[in-house]
Amino acid sequence: MFSQLSFDFLNSLAINNDREWFKANQQQYEDQVRTPALQFIEAMQGPILGMSPRFTAVAKKVGGSLMRPQRDSRFSKDKTPYKTNVGIQFKHFQAKDVHAPGFYVHIANDECFIAAGIWHPESKYLNAIRHCIDENPNAYQKALAQLSQAGFELTGDSLIRPPRGFDKNHPMIDELRRKDFIAIKPISSQQVCQADFVEFCNQEYQHTRALMAYLCFALDLDF
Repeated sequence: MFSQLSFDFLNSLAINNDREWFKANQQQYEDQVRTPALQFIEAMQGPILGMSPRFTAVAKKVGGSLMRPQRDSRFSKDKTPYKTNVGIQFKHFQAKDVHAPGFYVHIANDECFIAAGIWHPESKYLNAIRHCIDENPNAYQKALAQLSQAGFELTGDSLIRPPRGFDKNHPMIDELRRKDFIAIKPISSQQVCQADFVEFCNQEYQHTRALMAYLCFALDLDF
């Protein structure tokens, strides 16, 4: 699956981030990045279904679990056309886009990590999660404890002020201010390249099941 060649290609792409170079090296991308990624996704189908039959691992070049290499630079000062990372997301089958509960793998030369949760949910979904934390704090705190013990850290953006409708002295105010609910665990490029990377991800994701179940409960999604 992934090897040092995958990282070497991403490094070369960072140096030569333009469409002509990418087109000239398309086969190298296929052999060293996309094919290993699709093989990994296919191998993860069993583990993902084992955690929850509601999540998908779809090994397709386009429209599956592998995120596209092209950047959306419309609203960015950085106009380089390609991402210099590999992004893989195992989404909930009811999800319409990336802003929904999912398991995630991020592979790049500057950082690699695995993650689980929800990133930048729409305001109505974010509000639903906040009200769920307010009404069901114990299960949420247990999920956080499991994540912390396993080396995951809940990260993302937070509001400066309390969200509307919540008191600044609320005992869970730091959690209620969150705009993202993503648990991240850094990993090394060596771990990504090891033969047991699929089993490693499976074992690590087990620590995130309580968070994922909680988020699905909050959003009225099956788990």
